[in-house]
Amino acid sequence: MQKSVAYYTIGCKLNFSETSTIARQLANEGMRKVAFEEGADVYVINTCSVTDNADKKCKKIVKEALRHNPNAFIAVIGCYAQLKPNEIAKISGVDLVLGAAEKFNMLSYLNTTEKKLVAEVHDGKIKEVLEYHSSYSIGDRTRSFIKVQDGCDYFCSFCTIPLARGSSRSDTIENILLQVNEIVKSGVKEIVLTGVNTGDFGTKNGETFLDLLIALDEVNALERIRISSIEPNLLSDEIIEFVANSAKVVPHFHIPLQSGSDKILISMRRKYLTNLYSSKIEKIKSLMPHCCIGVDVIVGFPGETDDDFLDTYNYLNELDVSYLHVFSYSERENTSAIKISQKIPMNERAKRSKMLHVLSDKKRRYFYEQNLNKPFKVLWEAENENNKMFGFTENYIKVQTSYDPMLVNEIMEIELAEIDCDMTVKCRTLEHVI
Repeated sequence: MQKSVAYYTIGCKLNFSETSTIARQLANEGMRKVAFEEGADVYVINTCSVTDNADKKCKKIVKEALRHNPNAFIAVIGCYAQLKPNEIAKISGVDLVLGAAEKFNMLSYLNTTEKKLVAEVHDGKIKEVLEYHSSYSIGDRTRSFIKVQDGCDYFCSFCTIPLARGSSRSDTIENILLQVNEIVKSGVKEIVLTGVNTGDFGTKNGETFLDLLIALDEVNALERIRISSIEPNLLSDEIIEFVANSAKVVPHFHIPLQSGSDKILISMRRKYLTNLYSSKIEKIKSLMPHCCIGVDVIVGFPGETDDDFLDTYNYLNELDVSYLHVFSYSERENTSAIKISQKIPMNERAKRSKMLHVLSDKKRRYFYEQNLNKPFKVLWEAENENNKMFGFTENYIKVQTSYDPMLVNEIMEIELAEIDCDMTVKCRTLEHVI
């Protein structure tokens, strides 16, 4: 009988691209993809380990998979699997743990899917993970996430990603173009460029991220290109200027900051200070006033005093950005930050996080208000919630309308009309579907 397999992805867009690629590999060998709640024969759980919550979530997902099928074969892959394979192997019900070098060899470990008394672990030293595996998502969402870069050479003091994914390495522009042409043949209109350190693309093979954007801009059938995240020190003026003049690369940047205190940025071993970050925001807004800018920020980093946090709060309050992704600092083994003695109490981390979440809501509402009664193009998603459907404008404003299956994966010209209580925007239709 054909084996069924279900997938669960924890974490970033990069993980989604890799899960989708592994799913295609298994489907090509006859394994039937089913919904998580259907009680699959095999469950593949792709993990994250950026925070302690991601680790806890893995355990919860394993338990939930076994609730749907107590005899299911459970395979765990991803960053958590590379960092703590033996810890995962002790989770009741886990049968297979694959590290960074082995996750794309999943098929070779599924010759038998009988439950094991002891989980089988295949992990290697991260320094030996040198191969690049191309990945992209397709069929899971309206947009396609395509991996262009993997790994990181930065070793920020709070981060385990270099230990989980290895050194920085990239795909080639030639190969990415082949993948993108396959993606657009399926009807996808928007691709999202993902990576661990996306702006580091090509530095070891003589290409640049700007070269990639220029090449993708020439793909005729592709309508939208979105950059998932880019470090401020790698966001050159040339990239900003190219986006401002491109009809395909959308005006939306997600630029990690982590702290608005130069003292904390130095302790984090970031590669910039606030003056550089400010200059990037000013450059973007001078060319694209309607551009959406998202910011990653960490609260409660060791040694962050009340004054340091207020520096961050006040800096962000004055900065012309659109929303914040707020993370409470999480102690991670084998990072240098864990050795810093001045720990911030958990209740204080939660307090600071709440303050920035409130600020983020204010920033997002203000950004939406600045764009009301203006024309944009929205790409409608497939989800149907209470007879409503949602989509995103080119500058990442979430828009809603009444559900219409004919609109799914279509781009429509609209005018932003009214901000709803759930921070989506009602719209007026300007023209028919493009």
